Amino acid sequence: MNGAHPLSEEPAPAGTGIVHRLLVLPDRDAAEEAAAEAVERFGLGGEPEVVREALAGEDDAEDAQWLVVIEEPADGRDPAALKALEELAAEYDGWLESE
Repeated sequence: MNGAHPLSEEPAPAGTGIVHRLLVLPDRDAAEEAAAEAVERFGLGGEPEVVREALAGEDDAEDAQWLVVIEEPADGRDPAALKALEELAAEYDGWLESE
């Protein structure tokens, strides 16, 4: 797959023009590797943001999930590219969510 494939399938919230795709991953290393791989595979304009998301009520870093936040235009609609992003998340024992 080349970088010309937009990843969006759903419209963004009214007025934003941007959709957030979240790769939810088990640890920081997986998130950083998946972010770098996403840039390479999809030709993203910039490096995705990698953030820690603590689970509700958990203070232990081991109970945290890591998110790779990918922003994309709301008008890009390529189901094949979205499927490829889901597959990327699965390669790192994670999953894809949309915000």
